Amino acid sequence: MKRNNKRSQRALRDDLTARELAQELEDSMSPVSELENPNPLKTTLRVKQFPWTEKQKEFFKLALDDDTRIVFVNGPAGTSKTLLSVYCGLQLLNKKVISDMMYIRSAVESSDARLGYLPGSAEDKLKFYNLPFLDKLEELLSEQRVAKLEKEERISMFPVNFARGMNWQNKCIIFDEVQNSSAKEITTVLTRMGKHSRCFILADPMQSDLRTHDCAFQEMFDLFKDEESHEKGIRTFEFTEEDIMRSELVKFLIKKLKELKKN
Repeated sequence: MKRNNKRSQRALRDDLTARELAQELEDSMSPVSELENPNPLKTTLRVKQFPWTEKQKEFFKLALDDDTRIVFVNGPAGTSKTLLSVYCGLQLLNKKVISDMMYIRSAVESSDARLGYLPGSAEDKLKFYNLPFLDKLEELLSEQRVAKLEKEERISMFPVNFARGMNWQNKCIIFDEVQNSSAKEITTVLTRMGKHSRCFILADPMQSDLRTHDCAFQEMFDLFKDEESHEKGIRTFEFTEEDIMRSELVKFLIKKLKELKKN
């Protein structure tokens, strides 16, 4: 009898979390006036107000499709790869398709400079690598909601080398900055995938910090383009300079820098 009560309490908590999260997401996509949000430094992201490109709209459909299991996402800086993936993960969490979200990346520093020894615990050392994920969550949800999801262990963050031996079921995995991951690290993440999990593998090969300049992501991206992979739920998706939303300046810079790379 006690076990049944525990199950019902857990189910009730999940239903409340889903309803509250649905309201947060609905609010984040609705218009807002300056009077409702007077602080310009704490502006809530309004998803529908962004001039999404056709490619980004296609990504929403692909990422949330029931048959999708893994998406390799290739695109230059500023194309909102992480933001789109976090938003889709929240939608999957809201729909109870998954139980929680995981943010993973390689702990690789810039190829041109090293921070050296960092004091503190493992969590302290890695928190800077997790900032992009937390930043996107706080853009989409309130700080209280983010804190509650973290407290309930609905979101977690760790470096890729901690993934070995894990079995991920009913999870959304966001594997970010994969241009800095080796073939072994990508393989480790891919082979953790259990039932009902979904994985977004995000990379910008132009910004690799690997000292060997050997970006394994591009090889993996090309490897899984075939029809057999598609039948297994593995998708490849590519953004271009035309999908850059950060600013017109960044769009111009990326185009010019690509010309430099060709030369």
